[in-house]
Amino acid sequence: MFVAFILFLVVVGTLVFHLWSPYWFTPIASNWSSMDDTIVLTFWVTGAVFMAVGLFMVYCVWRYRYQKDRKAEYKPEDKKLEFRLTFLTAIGVIALLAPGLVVWKDFVTVPKNAVEVEVMGYQWGWSYRLPGDDGILGKSDIKNISDENPFGLDLNDPNSKDDFLVQDADLHLRINKPTKVLLRSIDVLHNFYVPEFRAKMDMVPGMVTFYWFTPTKTGEYEILCAELCGTGHYAMVGTVIVEEESDYTNWLAQQTTFEKVLAQNKIKNKTIQLAENTK
Repeated sequence: MFVAFILFLVVVGTLVFHLWSPYWFTPIASNWSSMDDTIVLTFWVTGAVFMAVGLFMVYCVWRYRYQKDRKAEYKPEDKKLEFRLTFLTAIGVIALLAPGLVVWKDFVTVPKNAVEVEVMGYQWGWSYRLPGDDGILGKSDIKNISDENPFGLDLNDPNSKDDFLVQDADLHLRINKPTKVLLRSIDVLHNFYVPEFRAKMDMVPGMVTFYWFTPTKTGEYEILCAELCGTGHYAMVGTVIVEEESDYTNWLAQQTTFEKVLAQNKIKNKTIQLAENTK
């Protein structure tokens, strides 16, 4: 009886901790509330199974406790019980998988009106690229990366000339604007994660991954790397600033385009060459 009582306390204590736990989600600031709903549903389904199994164990320990004159009944098969267990298990698996598959379909289906933003991860920081007036990001290739071309943009692609290059820890986004985030890494595995947006994705060297979201609340949100990427992993942080259209436009006007970077590099190279010639 003591064992049954302890098992019962474990079941009740688990339920109480879940309902009054101080640990919960950060306040959401994107359109992905469906992710929270899916996680909550998972908690309830797995919690119900845990409670059912726990209470069943309590019942069995009490019901089949030792009695001097009782003999065990040999029953190697029970087709009805097997069918019930199979049916209930199938229902539980469907309840866990179906909502996640629906959310995943939405997660990889990018709206046509989404703006593209490129995030490039490196040990141990972030850089960003935003489209210029043409609204199109130019082509890039990791083979083109150099000190003068840190994003590896294609010099022959006219769409890359007006791209804004942001070599800063802060990324500004417009509120209520669907945003497709293109993710690149130039060294090792990284993961671009903003807890309030719920979405995250690995950044794999040599390939471009993506996800999309819509910021729904203005404010500043911390960027984390959710993939162990070396000794400086803890310091690979940044900030996403979600703001109104007018504030975003003012910020973007202060950023440097790839065309300006090329012009500055030409002037710098000519200055260095001139200095070397005068030696």
